[in-house]
Amino acid sequence: MIGDRLIIEKHHTDRAFELYGLLQPEVKRGFTLSIAGESGSGKSELAYELRRILVEHGVKTSILQQDDYFVFPPKTNHEMRKKNIDQVGLYEVKLDFMDCNLRSFKRSESPLYKPLVVFEEDRIKVEEMDIDGIDILIAEGTYTSVLNFIDRRIFIDRNYQETLEARKKRARDKFEPFIEDVLEREHRVISTHKKHADYMIPPDFSCVKDVKNAKN
Repeated sequence: MIGDRLIIEKHHTDRAFELYGLLQPEVKRGFTLSIAGESGSGKSELAYELRRILVEHGVKTSILQQDDYFVFPPKTNHEMRKKNIDQVGLYEVKLDFMDCNLRSFKRSESPLYKPLVVFEEDRIKVEEMDIDGIDILIAEGTYTSVLNFIDRRIFIDRNYQETLEARKKRARDKFEPFIEDVLEREHRVISTHKKHADYMIPPDFSCVKDVKNAKN
Protein backbone atom coordinates (compact mmCIF):
# COMPACT_ATOMS: atom_id res chain seq x y z
CA MET A 1 0.00 0.00 0.00
CA ILE A 2 1.39 3.38 -1.03
CA GLY A 3 1.46 5.72 1.99
CA ASP A 4 1.85 3.08 4.71
CA ARG A 5 4.22 3.95 7.57
CA LEU A 6 6.56 1.37 9.08
CA ILE A 7 8.38 1.68 12.41
CA ILE A 8 10.94 -1.14 12.53
CA GLU A 9 12.44 -1.85 15.96
CA LYS A 10 14.99 -4.30 17.32
CA HIS A 11 12.41 -6.96 18.25
CA HIS A 12 11.16 -7.05 14.66
CA THR A 13 14.71 -7.60 13.40
CA ASP A 14 15.49 -10.24 16.04
CA ARG A 15 12.38 -12.28 15.25
CA ALA A 16 12.99 -11.95 11.51
CA PHE A 17 16.48 -13.45 11.95
CA GLU A 18 15.02 -16.25 14.07
CA LEU A 19 12.39 -17.00 11.42
CA TYR A 20 15.03 -17.00 8.71
CA GLY A 21 16.90 -19.71 10.60
CA LEU A 22 13.75 -21.82 10.97
CA LEU A 23 12.60 -21.38 7.39
CA GLN A 24 15.96 -21.71 5.65
CA PRO A 25 15.82 -25.54 5.24
CA GLU A 26 12.44 -25.26 3.50
CA VAL A 27 13.16 -22.35 1.19
CA LYS A 28 12.76 -23.16 -2.49
CA ARG A 29 11.42 -21.47 -5.60
CA GLY A 30 7.66 -20.91 -5.30
CA PHE A 31 7.62 -20.97 -1.47
CA THR A 32 4.88 -18.89 0.21
CA LEU A 33 4.34 -17.83 3.79
CA SER A 34 1.81 -15.68 5.62
CA ILE A 35 2.30 -13.25 8.50
CA ALA A 36 -0.98 -12.60 10.31
CA GLY A 37 -2.22 -10.91 13.48
CA GLU A 38 -4.27 -8.00 14.70
CA SER A 39 -3.95 -4.33 13.78
CA GLY A 40 -0.65 -2.85 14.97
CA SER A 41 0.83 -6.22 15.97
CA GLY A 42 3.92 -5.72 13.79
CA LYS A 43 2.98 -7.77 10.72
CA SER A 44 4.27 -5.32 8.12
CA GLU A 45 7.46 -4.57 10.03
CA LEU A 46 8.23 -8.27 10.49
CA ALA A 47 7.46 -9.00 6.83
CA TYR A 48 9.75 -6.26 5.56
CA GLU A 49 12.59 -7.24 7.89
CA LEU A 50 12.27 -10.89 6.93
CA ARG A 51 12.32 -9.93 3.26
CA ARG A 52 15.42 -7.78 3.80
CA ILE A 53 17.27 -10.63 5.52
CA LEU A 54 16.25 -13.17 2.89
CA VAL A 55 17.39 -10.87 0.07
CA GLU A 56 20.71 -10.25 1.83
CA HIS A 57 21.20 -14.03 1.86
CA GLY A 58 20.48 -14.33 -1.85
CA VAL A 59 16.81 -15.34 -1.63
CA LYS A 60 14.74 -13.02 -3.81
CA THR A 61 11.55 -12.19 -1.92
CA SER A 62 8.45 -10.03 -2.46
CA ILE A 63 5.45 -9.13 -0.32
CA LEU A 64 1.70 -9.08 -0.94
CA GLN A 65 -0.11 -6.79 1.51
CA GLN A 66 -3.67 -7.69 2.41
CA ASP A 67 -4.45 -3.96 2.74
CA ASP A 68 -4.29 -3.75 -1.06
CA TYR A 69 -7.04 -6.36 -1.41
CA PHE A 70 -9.86 -4.62 0.45
CA VAL A 71 -13.06 -4.18 -1.54
CA PHE A 72 -13.04 -0.44 -0.80
CA PRO A 73 -10.03 1.88 -0.30
CA PRO A 74 -9.22 2.79 3.36
CA LYS A 75 -11.18 6.02 3.89
CA THR A 76 -14.22 4.76 2.00
CA ASN A 77 -14.06 1.47 3.90
CA HIS A 78 -14.06 3.40 7.18
CA GLU A 79 -17.24 5.22 6.16
CA MET A 80 -18.84 1.96 5.01
CA ARG A 81 -18.10 0.44 8.42
CA LYS A 82 -19.74 3.42 10.13
CA LYS A 83 -22.89 2.79 8.12
CA ASN A 84 -22.89 -0.90 9.00
CA ILE A 85 -20.35 -2.20 11.49
CA ASP A 86 -21.59 -5.76 10.88
CA GLN A 87 -19.64 -5.80 7.62
CA VAL A 88 -16.33 -5.89 9.54
CA GLY A 89 -14.67 -9.22 8.78
CA LEU A 90 -13.40 -11.50 6.06
CA TYR A 91 -15.90 -10.30 3.45
CA GLU A 92 -14.29 -6.84 3.41
CA VAL A 93 -11.27 -8.38 1.72
CA LYS A 94 -10.85 -10.05 -1.68
CA LEU A 95 -9.06 -13.05 -0.18
CA ASP A 96 -9.95 -15.15 -3.22
CA PHE A 97 -8.10 -12.60 -5.40
CA MET A 98 -5.07 -12.79 -3.10
CA ASP A 99 -5.17 -16.59 -3.27
CA CYS A 100 -5.31 -16.42 -7.07
CA ASN A 101 -2.16 -14.28 -7.07
CA LEU A 102 -0.42 -16.76 -4.77
CA ARG A 103 -1.45 -19.67 -6.98
CA SER A 104 -0.16 -17.84 -10.06
CA PHE A 105 3.15 -17.25 -8.26
CA LYS A 106 3.46 -20.97 -7.51
CA ARG A 107 2.81 -21.70 -11.17
CA SER A 108 5.41 -19.09 -12.24
CA GLU A 109 2.74 -17.17 -14.15
CA SER A 110 4.33 -13.75 -14.56
CA PRO A 111 3.38 -10.97 -14.31
CA LEU A 112 0.80 -10.90 -11.55
CA TYR A 113 -1.96 -8.35 -11.86
CA LYS A 114 -2.85 -7.19 -8.36
CA PRO A 115 -4.57 -4.25 -6.65
CA LEU A 116 -2.54 -1.43 -5.10
CA VAL A 117 -4.03 1.04 -2.61
CA VAL A 118 -2.97 4.69 -2.81
CA PHE A 119 -3.83 5.68 0.76
CA GLU A 120 -3.76 9.48 0.50
CA GLU A 121 -5.85 9.45 -2.68
CA ASP A 122 -8.24 6.83 -1.24
CA ARG A 123 -8.21 4.82 -4.43
CA ILE A 124 -7.20 1.38 -5.66
CA LYS A 125 -5.29 0.96 -8.90
CA VAL A 126 -3.99 -2.11 -10.72
CA GLU A 127 -0.31 -2.98 -10.40
CA GLU A 128 1.67 -5.28 -12.68
CA MET A 129 4.07 -7.34 -10.54
CA ASP A 130 6.95 -9.11 -12.23
CA ILE A 131 7.66 -12.36 -10.34
CA ASP A 132 10.37 -13.71 -12.67
CA GLY A 133 13.29 -14.69 -10.44
CA ILE A 134 11.31 -14.32 -7.19
CA ASP A 135 11.84 -17.28 -4.83
CA ILE A 136 9.51 -16.45 -1.94
CA LEU A 137 6.25 -14.53 -1.69
CA ILE A 138 5.12 -13.28 1.72
CA ALA A 139 1.39 -12.62 2.25
CA GLU A 140 1.03 -10.12 5.08
CA GLY A 141 -2.25 -9.09 6.72
CA THR A 142 -4.82 -9.72 9.41
CA TYR A 143 -6.63 -12.62 7.75
CA THR A 144 -3.82 -14.20 5.72
CA SER A 145 -3.75 -17.34 7.91
CA VAL A 146 -6.84 -18.61 6.08
CA LEU A 147 -5.38 -18.33 2.57
CA ASN A 148 -5.11 -21.66 0.77
CA PHE A 149 -1.88 -21.31 -1.20
CA ILE A 150 0.42 -20.83 1.80
CA ASP A 151 3.25 -23.19 2.77
CA ARG A 152 3.99 -21.82 6.25
CA ARG A 153 1.87 -19.60 8.50
CA ILE A 154 3.25 -17.15 11.07
CA PHE A 155 0.90 -15.65 13.67
CA ILE A 156 1.67 -12.70 15.98
CA ASP A 157 -0.34 -13.35 19.14
CA ARG A 158 -0.95 -9.74 20.26
CA ASN A 159 -4.49 -8.42 20.69
CA TYR A 160 -5.66 -4.88 19.93
CA GLN A 161 -5.27 -3.79 23.57
CA GLU A 162 -1.63 -4.96 23.60
CA THR A 163 -0.94 -3.11 20.34
CA LEU A 164 -2.26 0.28 21.52
CA GLU A 165 1.16 1.93 21.84
CA ALA A 166 2.29 0.58 18.47
CA ARG A 167 -0.88 1.93 16.84
CA LYS A 168 -0.27 5.35 18.43
CA LYS A 169 3.26 5.42 16.99
CA ARG A 170 1.96 4.48 13.57
CA ALA A 171 -0.59 7.32 13.78
CA ARG A 172 -2.71 5.87 10.98
CA ASP A 173 -5.91 5.16 12.92
CA LYS A 174 -8.23 7.64 14.59
CA PHE A 175 -8.63 6.94 18.29
CA GLU A 176 -12.35 6.92 18.90
CA PRO A 177 -14.82 4.46 20.48
CA PHE A 178 -15.97 3.31 17.03
CA ILE A 179 -12.43 2.15 16.12
CA GLU A 180 -12.22 0.14 19.32
CA ASP A 181 -15.51 -1.52 18.39
CA VAL A 182 -14.06 -2.41 14.97
CA LEU A 183 -10.89 -3.81 16.55
CA GLU A 184 -12.94 -5.88 19.01
CA ARG A 185 -14.90 -7.40 16.12
CA GLU A 186 -11.69 -8.11 14.21
CA HIS A 187 -10.22 -9.67 17.36
CA ARG A 188 -13.07 -12.17 17.60
CA VAL A 189 -12.35 -13.31 14.04
CA ILE A 190 -8.54 -13.22 14.04
CA SER A 191 -8.13 -14.96 17.42
CA THR A 192 -9.73 -18.07 15.90
CA HIS A 193 -6.98 -18.21 13.26
CA LYS A 194 -4.20 -19.06 15.73
CA LYS A 195 -4.96 -22.74 15.23
CA HIS A 196 -3.57 -22.49 11.68
CA ALA A 197 -0.15 -21.23 12.82
CA ASP A 198 3.10 -23.07 12.12
CA TYR A 199 5.08 -20.42 13.99
CA MET A 200 3.74 -18.24 16.81
CA ILE A 201 5.20 -15.00 18.18
CA PRO A 202 4.00 -14.22 21.75
CA PRO A 203 2.70 -10.78 22.83
CA ASP A 204 6.12 -9.61 24.11
CA PHE A 205 7.78 -10.52 20.78
CA SER A 206 10.44 -12.40 22.76
CA CYS A 207 10.78 -15.49 20.56
CA VAL A 208 9.34 -17.61 17.77
CA LYS A 209 7.49 -20.72 18.91
CA ASP A 210 7.65 -23.65 16.51
CA VAL A 211 4.02 -24.74 16.80
CA LYS A 212 4.32 -26.91 13.70
CA ASN A 213 6.77 -29.34 15.31
CA ALA A 214 5.00 -29.16 18.68
CA LYS A 215 1.88 -30.51 16.96
CA ASN A 216 3.79 -33.46 15.44
